[in-house]
Amino acid sequence: MIRARLRGVKLVHSADLHLDSPLRGLQRYEGAPVEQMRGATRLALESLVDLCLDEGAALLLIAGDLYDGDWKDYSTGLFFARQMSRLRRGDVHVVWIRGNHDAASQISKHLQLPDNVTELSTLKPETIAFEELGIAVHGQGFSKRVVTEDLASNYPAAIDGAFNIGLLHTAATGREGHEQYAPCSLETLLAKGYDYWALGHVHKREVLCEEPWVVFPGNLQGRHAKETGAKGATIVTIEDGRPTAVRARAVDAVRWCRCEVAIDDARSPHEALDLLRAALSREVEAAAGRALAARIILQGASAAHDALVDDKERWEAEIRALATDLGDVWVEKVKLQSEPIIDLVALGERDDAVGQIVRALQSLRHDDERVHELIEELAELRRKLPAELRNRSDDGGLRLDDPTTIRAALHDVQHLLLARLLAQGRNP
Repeated sequence: MIRARLRGVKLVHSADLHLDSPLRGLQRYEGAPVEQMRGATRLALESLVDLCLDEGAALLLIAGDLYDGDWKDYSTGLFFARQMSRLRRGDVHVVWIRGNHDAASQISKHLQLPDNVTELSTLKPETIAFEELGIAVHGQGFSKRVVTEDLASNYPAAIDGAFNIGLLHTAATGREGHEQYAPCSLETLLAKGYDYWALGHVHKREVLCEEPWVVFPGNLQGRHAKETGAKGATIVTIEDGRPTAVRARAVDAVRWCRCEVAIDDARSPHEALDLLRAALSREVEAAAGRALAARIILQGASAAHDALVDDKERWEAEIRALATDLGDVWVEKVKLQSEPIIDLVALGERDDAVGQIVRALQSLRHDDERVHELIEELAELRRKLPAELRNRSDDGGLRLDDPTTIRAALHDVQHLLLARLLAQGRNP
């Protein structure tokens, strides 16, 4: 039985550090903040350690995927050990478990870590008690990359008199974009009688319950264009054996964003860039001094569309130059989703080839059966595509088996054909 209770104990809950994982989808170009991007996960870990020390935390929890797979060399482990030594000098305990990316079967190299760091077993649930804090941490790491059993169901009962924490790497009942590893229900977690569940694996912050708290803190550093917004850890303040404050704190070094700009009112590419400058400036301000990785999306029916499309390479370069002028901004991708100003209703009523194309493509886009027939016709092409092109997780995959993707492609084809045909009609 644990009897010691300290007032105002703080702990920091983190997960999914993916140390030394590269940020994906970035192209090198003149003026881009290369060094900030390359070292983003290390900078985020340094900020996490700073947060623990600045807040006077007694305990740091890492709920899996500390690493991103086997180390290329020992520098990854040495960097982590150095940061943990900083915490040891600040009297901060660290408890961590392995997830699917750093499962025992995935990491071949090992280093002795400072004695303030405890890794919980991968073979069975294990408990570590900090009597001076009145805290008990229960957890089990992944022994192999793919864990499909419910680990949480075998966690021990809560220890009487302690503030009980469950440390678990899990997809819970399933989350989009994440493999269904160590699945469990909220009811299973609540039945353990713990005071706080520190979860990992899901990269977007989510609070599943507040009585007791069940929290995914999200990953420490966004790694591609789908992981936008603030990333960081959760600070938990414990008073008299109860959490009195649970707060998210950003520690990411690079902030990802989707900068969507409506250019309907732009009469020229230069006016479109003026609108983009205003929108991107707001994103830079929101990033609060961090380097920014931005996906630029220009949208709307605009008189500027044709000029943007006709010299796409030039205007993409202009956009990147604009971004570097605003500070540490890296344009991950430019997506031109604008359209020419075309009256589809009027064009569809014409009796010529233009009218036939409009009617045919409009009919095809809105016919579920014909869309699925087209998907079947494209099946052989999809099989021939490289796996990395089909299955990219950064929104760059070519999903030829997805009706939404096919309809979007048909929409693009329609406007491309009409723009060319109408231009030829004006310039015979």
